[in-house]
Amino acid sequence: MKMTHAMAVWVMVGNAALWSTAGVVTRHLEEARSFEVTFWRSFFTVVSLLVILPLWQGKGVFARLPWRNRYFWLSGVCWSVMFTAFMVALTLTAVANVLITLAVGPLLTALITWLFLGHRLPARTWLAIALAGLGIAWMYGNQLSLGDPNFLIGSLVALCVPIAGAVQWTLVQKSQTEGQNLDLVPSVLLGAVFSSLMTLPLAIPFQASAHDVALLAGLGLFQLAIPCALSVVCARVLKAPEVSLLALLEVVFGIALAWWGANEVPQSSVLLGGSLVLMALVMNQWLGWRKNND
Repeated sequence: MKMTHAMAVWVMVGNAALWSTAGVVTRHLEEARSFEVTFWRSFFTVVSLLVILPLWQGKGVFARLPWRNRYFWLSGVCWSVMFTAFMVALTLTAVANVLITLAVGPLLTALITWLFLGHRLPARTWLAIALAGLGIAWMYGNQLSLGDPNFLIGSLVALCVPIAGAVQWTLVQKSQTEGQNLDLVPSVLLGAVFSSLMTLPLAIPFQASAHDVALLAGLGLFQLAIPCALSVVCARVLKAPEVSLLALLEVVFGIALAWWGANEVPQSSVLLGGSLVLMALVMNQWLGWRKNND
């Protein structure tokens, strides 16, 4: 799949919108809790990708999997950490708290790519990261002041997501710079398999109702399988910090959906901080487009 830079940007915006649905959906579950929620979502992601990948890349896709390539396995581990930690965190604390924690992704990605890949980031990207960081710090500080007993645990679990995400995007860039032309889309499937296997023993005995399973099946297909596969394709066109900045839209979309669909009203500090994050994204993309069109 070939993408222009502009197309990749818009696909990532759509991905962020799909990713953001997890919070509001989990608030409508009836019986499923914690690791069972993670298991069912990961399980249906596996089922979805077993259908999507052959349709997308042909029946021989599984025979072509790079079993001996370290990037394939490392990428799968990263996806499994993201899949597992995100859903567990949502069961521990508010949607806004989890999404705010995810927003440190661009900072971690920029640091990792600078340290290990030697990427020189344009001033506009550093400025955008700084502005987004200011918004994150504002939101995070005010949430801590609320005294939620599960906030610290939930936030620490959620922190695993941006760490794994930063490593994931850097792996994609690294494999490309080494000229391997490695297709890491199937690593999303590998990550879902790992996540399912890790959480299955902890999910038993199952308590989810048919209503819960249907909702989690929808998340497996539309909130994970489709956008995660497309995000890997986008990462071939966009720089790693740029991907992470666009993925930050999930924070804005997710808080808005949880407010509208689950009555989780965010604090004014969340709205202000989220506005700064969105401003950083718009600024970075607009300046980038302007430079490319000059």
